[in-house]
Amino acid sequence: MLDKKVTELLNQQINKEFYSAYFYLDIANYYESMNLDGFANWFKIQAQEERDHAMLMYQYLHNNNAKVTLDAVSKPEKVFSDKVSPLKATLEHEIFVTSLINSIYSAAFEKKDFRTMQFLDWFVKEQGEEEKSAMDLIAKMRVLGDGANSLYQLNSELGARTYNPPSLAL
Repeated sequence: MLDKKVTELLNQQINKEFYSAYFYLDIANYYESMNLDGFANWFKIQAQEERDHAMLMYQYLHNNNAKVTLDAVSKPEKVFSDKVSPLKATLEHEIFVTSLINSIYSAAFEKKDFRTMQFLDWFVKEQGEEEKSAMDLIAKMRVLGDGANSLYQLNSELGARTYNPPSLAL
């Protein structure tokens, strides 16, 4: 039986993961409006990953006879003014999500809930990868700039991204 606080935090995280999906779809929409389909592709895949993260937590709660509570998902409110601001917002958001995962892990550790800690190990590693991906995108934009040739090259690179669903055994 999962601890009440750990269950509550996991339920909150499900909501945050669905919010993250909305957030990344909003960014994809922004880039679509600029005809940067490669950037849009990268963020649509990012949104799919976030939905899958939510569903992994959903299934974990069900597998442990814990109640799943689905709350309303907030509308993303960020307004972007240039091509790099969504990338910076992505890094900021991923750092925030890392802090949330760490809070759940801390609560599980406090309760000696080793099963949940083991489940969260994958998310801890994933967050490191997410932060690095966001930093890499920002660095590429800084190095390449937003000239036509550079944008074409980066847009093509981001357009080649494909989706690989997580393979986390629950």
